[in-house]
Amino acid sequence: MLPKVRIASSPLSFRCIGVPLLALFVCFPSLAPTQTPSRPLNVYFIDVEGGQATLFVTPGGQSLLIDTGWDGHDRRDANRIAAAAHSAALTRIDYLLITHYHADHVGGVAQLLTKIPVGTFIDHGPNREMIPGNIADYASYEKIVAADGHKHIVAFPEQVLPLRGLEVRVVSSDGNVLPKSLATANTPNPVCTTTAPHPDDTTENARSLGVKITFGNLTILDLGDLTMDKERQLVCPIDKLGKTDILIVSHHGWDHSSSPELIQAIHPRVAIMDNGADKGGSPLTFRTLAASPGLEQLWQLHFSNESKDLNQPDDFIANPSGPDAGYGLKLTANRDGSFAILNARTNQTKTYAPQH
Repeated sequence: MLPKVRIASSPLSFRCIGVPLLALFVCFPSLAPTQTPSRPLNVYFIDVEGGQATLFVTPGGQSLLIDTGWDGHDRRDANRIAAAAHSAALTRIDYLLITHYHADHVGGVAQLLTKIPVGTFIDHGPNREMIPGNIADYASYEKIVAADGHKHIVAFPEQVLPLRGLEVRVVSSDGNVLPKSLATANTPNPVCTTTAPHPDDTTENARSLGVKITFGNLTILDLGDLTMDKERQLVCPIDKLGKTDILIVSHHGWDHSSSPELIQAIHPRVAIMDNGADKGGSPLTFRTLAASPGLEQLWQLHFSNESKDLNQPDDFIANPSGPDAGYGLKLTANRDGSFAILNARTNQTKTYAPQH
């Protein structure tokens, strides 16, 4: 287990959005009226019970949502995403990026659009996993994308997505990865000589649309559910990705991703795991992250029942063991590389100084 870190009460006020039908409030911090507005990058890690929904809001007010969680559940995930968007004063999602076509990532698209409009859809191209669930989810998604008024981008490695105020560079898509190293990478990865290649994954996971986000001196890596075989292609024998400040832990912390080759190569300062209580959060992933010498803290959206003795202290878990309340985490990042992470359940924040 990583060591405990003292965290202080946050000076931020909260905007709480009532979620119809769910008898709960989704709370994220907002600026108090007396504060001077700053222009950070804000990232909301929304609890969709072991799926993914991560909302980026740029200093200029543009928005990027990565994945939409599940369908059903009385519109639970759509309500939670919409609540986070409204707390960020958004009236629309400018870009919706779908990493791949599994139900916990693309399932919530139709319900989300009943809550808030989307401008541009981004994905890796057609569904490649011909099983009934994927076929149905992709057909629903394809119909929505084809509707009038929606723009559509099929992303490819090396492409930079058209957001202003930060660089969102594609590093994996449709089973392909970066053909050459990023400017800050291109170093040998010694871990590759001590580990064996991983079996090829034939599911949509291996086709995940992954991005590396750069905001000034800060970097964030989100690879969706990319599997170990594709991770190895990104960092072996040469690391193409380079160091990363914040890792959004792949595959909800499931042990088909987050290989030692990847974690040792990118050397994250902080990892954020969008696991559910009973989905993701595998013991192997906890141990691999803990073995990374530069990792200062792991944050979790849920206590992991699978890894009871490896969970972080409750201060670093949005939803501890017990009934789910839908709490999220919020990252506030500055161009100098400093950032803070706030746990909406505890109203406490941990700050991280820039590294030079």
